[in-house]
Amino acid sequence: MRITILGGGGFLGRKMAARLAAEGHLGGREVSGLTLFDMAEPAPLEAPFPVARLAGDVTDAAALARAIPEGTGAVIHLAAVVSAQAEADYALGLRVNLQGTLAVIEACRRLAAPPRVVFTSSVASFGGGQAANLPDDARQTPANSYGAQKAAAELLLADASRRGMLDAVSIRLPTVIVRPGRPNKAASSFVSAILREPLLGLETTLPVPDDFRVWVCSPRRAVDWLTHATAMDTAPLGLDRGINPPGLSVSVAEMLAALTPEQRARVKREPDATVAGIVGGWPASFTADRARRLGFAPQDGVAEIVAQFLADDLAATRAERGL
Repeated sequence: MRITILGGGGFLGRKMAARLAAEGHLGGREVSGLTLFDMAEPAPLEAPFPVARLAGDVTDAAALARAIPEGTGAVIHLAAVVSAQAEADYALGLRVNLQGTLAVIEACRRLAAPPRVVFTSSVASFGGGQAANLPDDARQTPANSYGAQKAAAELLLADASRRGMLDAVSIRLPTVIVRPGRPNKAASSFVSAILREPLLGLETTLPVPDDFRVWVCSPRRAVDWLTHATAMDTAPLGLDRGINPPGLSVSVAEMLAALTPEQRARVKREPDATVAGIVGGWPASFTADRARRLGFAPQDGVAEIVAQFLADDLAATRAERGL
């Protein structure tokens, strides 16, 4: 199987690529080649199969034709403009998150055999806020442009699947923590920062109250879900190609309890109405019954998430940030 990762230079793209390189197969099928595509050329990857590294714009048809050549069996579509950035720059969010997905559909449409497309949608495609525990048939009523763009892209991919152009699975990812590296422009960036920065010995700010709840998952579990979605039998999905994976509903206070008192003291309360206004509309919990029936593994607790960051990403994050 030949696989393309769009957004292959981002942290989840790198982790997914590393998983494929380490295992050499996916769903019982040998990986015959991998293409990593991003705005800047992704870093080299040692693998037991050929790896192409391409730079380009996800809305550029010629660039996507190179990234998704004939014979591609799976496309993992991670390329996106994140939440706060999409809210601040409406045109950019539309171009990348929506028009970019349309370009991916067109690139897949020209292939002789329709590929599996795994699309990273988001919890932000739903509303409901702190009181929500959404069932699998809940309507997507996003309270921000990023969520609206993701929901629209899901519908387009589902229709392309119905028409036989591709075979889509849309994973509505929770907030992924603990993200390695540096803070980014996502409204939810603070959720990783209140754990990562204190673990690095740095101070950070908390823009929401301690009782604020978030639907989260770890990078390891997110990669598990992407891997499962790439290999799973999609026949049981029917027309509904969206999956609410079984994340973890956790409060800020519960996250901070995983730190030492000295580490918790590095988190400074500084309310931010803009950030709170975006993340406050996201649901705090999902039932995720359908995903469990389809074989998506549930998320472990906060202590396990922190332990995984310490094992997988702390040293590299220290090095990257010169600490």
